[in-house]
Amino acid sequence: MQALYDVPAPAKLNLFLHITGRRPDGYHLLQSVFMLVDWADTLHFEHRSDGLITREDLTWALPQQDLTVRAAHALRAVTGCADGVHIGVQKSVPAQAGMGGGSSDAASTLLALNHLWGLRLPLTQLEKIGLALGADVPFFLRGRNAWVEGIGEKITPLEREFALPKARFAVVKPAAGLDTKSIFSHPGLKRDSDSATITGFAARHFDFGRNDLQPVAQAICPEVSEALDWLGSRGLQGRMTGSGSVVFARMQHATDLSGAYEGWLVRACETLVIHPLAGWSADAV
Repeated sequence: MQALYDVPAPAKLNLFLHITGRRPDGYHLLQSVFMLVDWADTLHFEHRSDGLITREDLTWALPQQDLTVRAAHALRAVTGCADGVHIGVQKSVPAQAGMGGGSSDAASTLLALNHLWGLRLPLTQLEKIGLALGADVPFFLRGRNAWVEGIGEKITPLEREFALPKARFAVVKPAAGLDTKSIFSHPGLKRDSDSATITGFAARHFDFGRNDLQPVAQAICPEVSEALDWLGSRGLQGRMTGSGSVVFARMQHATDLSGAYEGWLVRACETLVIHPLAGWSADAV
């Protein structure tokens, strides 16, 4: 019986997030930089020859039809593969955090099963499957820090002169979470930010722009403000990532991250240059 163990699903931070408009269908147009960090879930895959797709939680209870199971079924539906898999999910990245944990799990599942089942699908096909699962999944499939536009489907890797320098971040998840829909539907959300450029971002990297969702998030969830104040008490300038309740700040020197409130998760994270599974599609170079 063939098995793959300890397959990582790293999270991301949005270095900035601007809302530049809204399409007629209601989807918001954004600009952002997605950066991979070393806070990751761990997924275990064991090949099953009986065709079943099963799953167990190795940390806390999660819905059975989560994105890992949906990704496995979607991959089989496209390829006609009759193989099965048993998936073990060891969660570390918190939910409703804005760190893309579920999307990253789905991407790692597609990459791992593409390898485990011997499907050898190219990245373009995996991205089509992934996009139907979630707007952030193609980013994790590509596995590079990226400039992201549109509704999240336009992805430009940050390479060569635009590559992100290595950095270390304090990442804080307060006990409360945030629902993406409640933020994007809020009447107070700023939806008219000017368009930015990669060149403009590259001149400032970690000090560029803002998160347009943050004022609404602070109004809905006071713990976001509390977490930002907590970072400020340690001399760190924080901002929110994505549409969740996690806030983060760059650490340019040793910082004491002890003393967080009960129920909070606090972690020092480092940037990743490349996704650990970036070579697992058929056309990977």
